[in-house]
Amino acid sequence: MPHALVSGAAGFIGSHLVDRLLADGWSVVGVDDGSTGRFENLASAGRDARFDLVRADVTDLPPLPGRFDRIWHLASPASPPEFDTRALAILAAGSVGTHALLALAERDRARFVLASSSEVYGEPFAHPQSEDTVGRLDPVHPRSVYAEAKRFAEATTAAWARGRGVDARIARFFNTYGPRMRPDDGRVVPTFVAKALTGEPLPVHGDGRQTRSMCYVDDLVEGLVRLGDSDVTEPCNLGRPDEIAMIDLARRVLALTGSSSPIEASPRPSGDPGRRCPDISRARAALGWDPRIGLDEGLARTIAWFRAGTARRR
Repeated sequence: MPHALVSGAAGFIGSHLVDRLLADGWSVVGVDDGSTGRFENLASAGRDARFDLVRADVTDLPPLPGRFDRIWHLASPASPPEFDTRALAILAAGSVGTHALLALAERDRARFVLASSSEVYGEPFAHPQSEDTVGRLDPVHPRSVYAEAKRFAEATTAAWARGRGVDARIARFFNTYGPRMRPDDGRVVPTFVAKALTGEPLPVHGDGRQTRSMCYVDDLVEGLVRLGDSDVTEPCNLGRPDEIAMIDLARRVLALTGSSSPIEASPRPSGDPGRRCPDISRARAALGWDPRIGLDEGLARTIAWFRAGTARRR
């Protein structure tokens, strides 16, 4: 039975990856300190004898049961409000945490898969963004801690691959959404959905014309698993290759929830990129991967999960 380690296992994406690996026949050790993830996300995995949870910070790991065949590094605070409140933890996860897991991969001769982000592109000079795109990024701007942590993690991973022979993969996630996101996450989909369901105004930054490309979590996890199984050693974009303006996303959420919440203009945060859309030519050609779940279907599934959670709390 293949053996995997998943850091950030109780997080939104990490918990979905754990479920997928168990379904595929892996035994899994999940590492999470619960600071941003929720252990209830692992309720299903916790009933499986092949899953073990280690409650620890990825920067201060206890001895872990090995040998591992694959190590997935997803641990990091990722919500925009945490860029201010947990800046040092974000930087530590990208640096110390990445180093620790790469050392473990070297020890076990495991394949290492890094969850990076489209944030590494900053405000890109090219559109859509292919893996060789560069952009503008202010390293001392408060928002930059997440992007710089991911950039450092990528550089560290590439250096270990070149200099130490670690078998490594790098996935660059674009905006991902779906069940298990926290209502107070701060990212756009849970913010819009949570407020629409409670009748509160939906805050749209600026004129709402800035775009994002929204990928449903099941599609993202499929791409991530395929990348981990592949021979692709270059960074690989994983995201849905179309874009939607934030004002239009707000209107879609209102229509799908049947909410009468108003749309309310709010100041646009400094450093907020104007456009984000992945070029997924590499993923299509090398992985045979293309997102399948359309925006309306993915939003409907997400809204249903949020509704069920609201009902449980009553």
